[in-house]
Amino acid sequence: MNLDKLKGHIPDSVIAQLPDTIAKFELNTPLRLAHFLAQAGHESGGFRAVNENLNYGAKGLRGIFGKYFKDDVTAKAHERKPEKIANVVYANRMGNGNTASGEGWKFRGRGYIQLTGKDNYTAFGKAIKEDITSNPDLVATKYALLSAAWFFHKNGLHKIADQGATDAVVTLVTKRVNGGTIGLADRIKHFKEYYSLLS
Repeated sequence: MNLDKLKGHIPDSVIAQLPDTIAKFELNTPLRLAHFLAQAGHESGGFRAVNENLNYGAKGLRGIFGKYFKDDVTAKAHERKPEKIANVVYANRMGNGNTASGEGWKFRGRGYIQLTGKDNYTAFGKAIKEDITSNPDLVATKYALLSAAWFFHKNGLHKIADQGATDAVVTLVTKRVNGGTIGLADRIKHFKEYYSLLS
């Protein structure tokens, strides 16, 4: 694949990391790489956001995390307190400890596809042979792309990508990445852009 064709479409800093990322996580066809880049690019706002934004107001908390913020009083108490929010919504899940452990915040979403939870940080660290749980900020500062590729591979998304270049396949991949179809039109648009450049 001629990665130079991606210049001007994705940041040069991302292009520079692609050869190693492609080799490590089987993103070795135009189809796989285009699907991956479309998802990572969308999830990170164009390869810019590497930390989960948990700065929600009470209304946002009730709408997005209603399971954890069942009333206005609780939501108001957590409003605009990202660390407190993370420790509630990610407690006792994904290998994290309880609310008081602080692990919800420590292992909040980072990287281009928002690696989240102690179990995922630990498994990613083992995959790249580095202790990520001791320094989880490395996912945002050094491994934003590589952690996204690991997630993509771990969840078998490279194999789903092999099913083709259709909107239906982008939808399947999106559902696995996002849990729904938020931003689907943007993901489809970028998939088509990257796939035409790489093919």
